[in-house]
Amino acid sequence: MAAFAVDSQQAEYVGGTASLPQKTEGTFQTAEKEARFAYKGGELTIDYAKVTSLESGQKAGRRVGLAIAINWVALFSKKRKHYLTIGYSDAKDVKQGVVFELGKDIVRPVLTSLEARTGKKVEYESEEAKKHVGN
Repeated sequence: MAAFAVDSQQAEYVGGTASLPQKTEGTFQTAEKEARFAYKGGELTIDYAKVTSLESGQKAGRRVGLAIAINWVALFSKKRKHYLTIGYSDAKDVKQGVVFELGKDIVRPVLTSLEARTGKKVEYESEEAKKHVGN
């Protein structure tokens, strides 16, 4: 795997309200009733009915209000990164937010599936970001 890129079929937890360490790698799956981020030692699930927003772009989401440290070396990397920010409510109706970096081969299928299953439109940070996803 490249030093600053997620494997093309994998995902990485970048940050948010989930109790996972940043840079946790795993797989992102869109099951029938929930999105699943499976990682070594566990799984984070997000009920589609509780999703409030979906954002995609080359930067981590701007509205979730998450504090995410920036790796300055990665900012100057030529590799294109694809971030997915999901806003949702947990089982206790507390607002949550998570940011994932998606591998290049899973971006389009994950975004398409999330739109279909949540009924929410993905908001793109820019037309450039939308173009690179291929929508």
